[in-house]
Amino acid sequence: MAEAIESKYAQSQLRDINQALSEGRFVSVRKSLHEMPPCDVAHILESSPTKTRDDLWELIDSDFHGDVIEELSEDVRNGIIAKMMPARVVDALEDMDTDDLAETLSSLPDEVLQDILQSMDAQDRHRAEQALSYGEETAGFIMNTDTITLRPDVSVDVVLRYLRLKGELPENTDTFYVVNRTDNLVGIVPVSRLLTADPEAKVSEVMDEEPEAILVNMPDDEVAGMFERYNWLSAPVVDDKHRLVGRITIDDVVDIIREDAEHSMMSMAGLDDEEDTFAPVMQSTKRRSVWLGVNLLTALAAAAVSDLFEATLSQLAVLAILNTIVPSMGGVAGNQTLTLVIRGMALGHVNPSNSRWLIYKELAIGGLNGVIWAVLIASVIALWKQDLTLGLIIAFAMLMNMIAAALSGATLPIIMKKLRIDPALAGSVILTTITDVVGIFAFLGSATLFLV
Repeated sequence: MAEAIESKYAQSQLRDINQALSEGRFVSVRKSLHEMPPCDVAHILESSPTKTRDDLWELIDSDFHGDVIEELSEDVRNGIIAKMMPARVVDALEDMDTDDLAETLSSLPDEVLQDILQSMDAQDRHRAEQALSYGEETAGFIMNTDTITLRPDVSVDVVLRYLRLKGELPENTDTFYVVNRTDNLVGIVPVSRLLTADPEAKVSEVMDEEPEAILVNMPDDEVAGMFERYNWLSAPVVDDKHRLVGRITIDDVVDIIREDAEHSMMSMAGLDDEEDTFAPVMQSTKRRSVWLGVNLLTALAAAAVSDLFEATLSQLAVLAILNTIVPSMGGVAGNQTLTLVIRGMALGHVNPSNSRWLIYKELAIGGLNGVIWAVLIASVIALWKQDLTLGLIIAFAMLMNMIAAALSGATLPIIMKKLRIDPALAGSVILTTITDVVGIFAFLGSATLFLV
């Protein structure tokens, strides 16, 4: 219900902005955009065609450019930044958190990135280069270096006076980190505990010692798994010498989970999860052509197998009618297994210690399903076509293809991960090829042996 209300509100905002823009009421549009949260402005930009998007961007107060850029998807963000002067981009990025800065800069083309870095002063350039020094999809890449650290030997009263003088805490601060003189993490103090502690007590007396910390090079999907498992709101990030280098907060993890979900969904269609809905026609066509070409090759492979049995098909037209049943069933069964294994790998449930057991289990399921549906399809075909031999042939092909589908669905993601290929992107295409080829070969090959 809440999502429906939110969706209607967003649609109403977009409709009002577009109407005002088409009527030339630019002052009204500028005022409306200024009053909106950056996330709503970003939603409107992403929901607008390129020309309208450019007009809206010019009406957004330049002081809020950085806040809006943080909320934009990669394709839309890059398109907007590419049209900005480097000096204006630098101004927009100046107050951006380290994690957002790293994400923004890393996605830019090299020539645009170099122009922006050259336009920065030494301090901002150092901050940008530091943000980019960590590998993408690691804890270091998504962490924020804006943290408040405490010494264990100071009193709570001194800390509270320091915080009052500071005036403002970093966003989403729920914990303070305690470090020694070499910046090694030695403890954490929740904000709520610090506020209620005895002012005369030392920080070392109220802190939690040996806190769980995230290594700076930990993959971000493992970070998300730890947040989910331990119900964290934030976590410290340390280097290999256990020195505090930053923190990760729950909003960063929510972004990771959302991006992973979008990636899995879009990859199944061979699309980039950050693709702009309103991208130029030629740009979108070029991106989609790659996987359409791959799909054509796989379809030709299946057609080539059918061509091997052209003589059989020409003699028995009924085979052409039934030829799609076996590959179709294998494709569905294989994709069920493939999806389950990819999900298990994403959640950390599937690993080398249990992958063999999982493969055997899926083979057993494939075999059992194969027997069940083979008996059913044999009965249907025997009654329909009054041909028991044809029913037994399609039953055999069904059993073989269901087993092949289960084996392929279980092993492909594991093999592809070892080869550093994204199974969500390429697994479905390869699986479909296997089930099509095996299904057609088993069915038409058996028919050639026993019917012709």
